[in-house]
Amino acid sequence: MAQAVWNKLKELEKPTLAQLFAGDPARLDTLATRFELGEDAAAGAIRFDWSKTHLDAAHIAAFEELAAAMDFADRRAALFAGDIVNPTEGRAAEHTAQRGVGSADSVRLAADLHHRTAAIVEAIHRGAMGEVKHLIHIGIGGSALGPALAIDALARDGAMVDVHVVSNIDGCAMEQAFAACDPATTMLAIASKTFTTIETMTNAESALQWLRENGVDDPYGRVVALTASPDKAVEWGVDETRVLPFSESVGGRYSLWSSIGFPVAMALGWPDFAEFLAGAAAMDVHFRDAEGAANLPLRAAFADQYYTRLRGCQTRGVFAYDERLALLPDYLQQLEMESNGKRVTFDGQPVDGPTAPITWGGVGTDAQHAVFQLLHQGTNLVPVDFIASIAPGDDLDPAHHRILLSNCFAQGAALMAGKPSDDPARAYPGDRPSATILLDDLTPGVFGALIAFHEHRTFANAVLMGINPFDQFGVELGKAIANQIEQGGTRFDPSTEALLALSGIG
Repeated sequence: MAQAVWNKLKELEKPTLAQLFAGDPARLDTLATRFELGEDAAAGAIRFDWSKTHLDAAHIAAFEELAAAMDFADRRAALFAGDIVNPTEGRAAEHTAQRGVGSADSVRLAADLHHRTAAIVEAIHRGAMGEVKHLIHIGIGGSALGPALAIDALARDGAMVDVHVVSNIDGCAMEQAFAACDPATTMLAIASKTFTTIETMTNAESALQWLRENGVDDPYGRVVALTASPDKAVEWGVDETRVLPFSESVGGRYSLWSSIGFPVAMALGWPDFAEFLAGAAAMDVHFRDAEGAANLPLRAAFADQYYTRLRGCQTRGVFAYDERLALLPDYLQQLEMESNGKRVTFDGQPVDGPTAPITWGGVGTDAQHAVFQLLHQGTNLVPVDFIASIAPGDDLDPAHHRILLSNCFAQGAALMAGKPSDDPARAYPGDRPSATILLDDLTPGVFGALIAFHEHRTFANAVLMGINPFDQFGVELGKAIANQIEQGGTRFDPSTEALLALSGIG
């Protein structure tokens, strides 16, 4: 049945953006939606505008048929019920329960664990562990990208604790954090689901050594562990009272909402972290309850599938016109490419078309002077997401923010309209798609809804493609070979052997 729908989609006419707007005066009302986080206007809102994409009524109707054929409603229900939705690992995916939306037992457990995290955060802020000015948060992947993004987005001004996120095994990254911190007033957070990740544990040992060398008598007493394997953290040396567990059913790249969010709460304070969770929960409820194209993450997935499957687009650009969201493209790279960069379906059969596009992007007007040449005049068709905030994040002359937003909106208009010219080098073809996500303000709640939107968009895309977005076996082979190199005794191809010899490893 799904293949029949794909055949129908491939046969549909594909009008230009100009034709779509000219032929449908209500297009903006249909494809631009204001999402309110709550009944109170102070809760904030986000405008999702997909009108500058090539979605039309015919394509939307066909994609809704596809969602039905792929059992979208049942798979969504299974996600929220805490059923197994990751069959290759036999696991549920219960990140929404961390926000209070999911099975009753999982929501209750998450609330209990949050209460534990909140108590430690508030105790530290009150001085229970002495003066704490700095926190070095050590993790990698989902244990680092999410906290780094959230802290950069929300805690640039007035952070309660100065947080440094270290993920890279490159010692330069750790030394940079050391240089910014006073060991006498520094705590460590060690974030690892298994508490065995080699990069994280190696960095953690170096951080303990730094504390010892700088006069801290009990460096383990300055450590908080964030893990789904609390016994391993205790075995490693962390007191059980400072181990903050999270559920095994919370995947790494979805773990920001769990105790992995500890450094965010340390920087913001627990009330703001709770607002962050509440904003995500508002999007969870919308995604759980809204049907068809009225469901914002599903509508975004329809556009994603249109461009990857029907127009052959291999990449998707994300450009944040807000310096505070500079790390968002990096975060979405992991979320989307690790989740949906697969080659087999749920039942192990080869995928019959492209899956996740390559996610890439940049920040604001900087990108305009770098990569937008290709977007406007290159031969690659690249759908683009623009993300901006109506309220500025600075206190400078309002001209700064006015010019920033003018540039953001102008780029979308220019990509769509293009500009003919008798000089081919100066001609813009136009008819190039973009979507705009416009925040009222970058508050903790709005930021939470924004991240949850992208999580559900990623899941919706996976359902439409028939794949499992919750495993990530593709990252394991390189790590296994790195371990073989470290242990020695294994022979590799001539190129790798030469590189090992030249670097003194072989």
